[in-house]
Amino acid sequence: MINEMWGQVRENLIKAVGKNNYTNWIEPLELSKLDDGVATFHVPTHFMGTWVSRNFGDQILRQLAAKEGGVNRVEFVVPSDAKTPISTKKTDAIVRKKAAPAIDQDLPGAPLDARFTFDSFVVGKPNELAHAAAKRVAEGGPVTFNPLFLYGGVGLGKTHLMHAIAWDMQKRSPDLRVVYLSAEQFMYRFVQALRDKDMMAFKQLFRSVDVLMVDDVQFIAGKDATQEEFFHTFNALVDQNKQIVLSADRAPGEIKDLEERIKSRLQSGLVVDLHPTDYELRLGILQTKVARYRE
Repeated sequence: MINEMWGQVRENLIKAVGKNNYTNWIEPLELSKLDDGVATFHVPTHFMGTWVSRNFGDQILRQLAAKEGGVNRVEFVVPSDAKTPISTKKTDAIVRKKAAPAIDQDLPGAPLDARFTFDSFVVGKPNELAHAAAKRVAEGGPVTFNPLFLYGGVGLGKTHLMHAIAWDMQKRSPDLRVVYLSAEQFMYRFVQALRDKDMMAFKQLFRSVDVLMVDDVQFIAGKDATQEEFFHTFNALVDQNKQIVLSADRAPGEIKDLEERIKSRLQSGLVVDLHPTDYELRLGILQTKVARYRE
């Protein structure tokens, strides 16, 4: 009964929030029960529950109330932690200049840019979700979504956020083994290991990190051997509950010549689109740069 009703509500929500938002945020919701005016949803993570409640809670509540008049509150709970629901009431829709050296000289990472921090990242509507997700990853603690996949066009802040995550993690936990590098660098190191007949060292190096961050992952598309090794590295880290952060210029499903099994893995966590900047965000970025140059 409630599943049929929720199915009808979901059809309305696709139109209300758009296909992309629906796929990322509404589709994973599971209506668990409807009791005494409270609709309880199961969500995969606390982050998702908080974001859905804050951004789509009112719309979900209105749609449910239209179908089932007695609904006056929606709650989002992680099944393993049902004692702390995230709630949305009818009248209250809140929840509550130089490149620096690589983080660890023994790790195969690329240098981090000291300018790319969370403090210097200008937040606006087009990138607020990506910023919030990046901050959550940087806070450390239990891995809530894996991988975090950021995608968007050139100059929209993907690399900036990845550097910011790495800097913040290192500041919070200096002993954390964080590796940031481009997909091209990953491939070159893989090819070098093949040439030197030293694949065991390559595997041990990349699979011993705490956080792996790979920029421009679309670069490995069409490179069969590199994709094979990336796939096994990805699985090994996920099995160890190690955090993975990736970026690309398009969504995983749109990367041509990328193996389907890799696309599936990339889509298994949180996929976030950085939209083109609007006027207000461009102005904010410009003002930030001017202020920085005046310092």
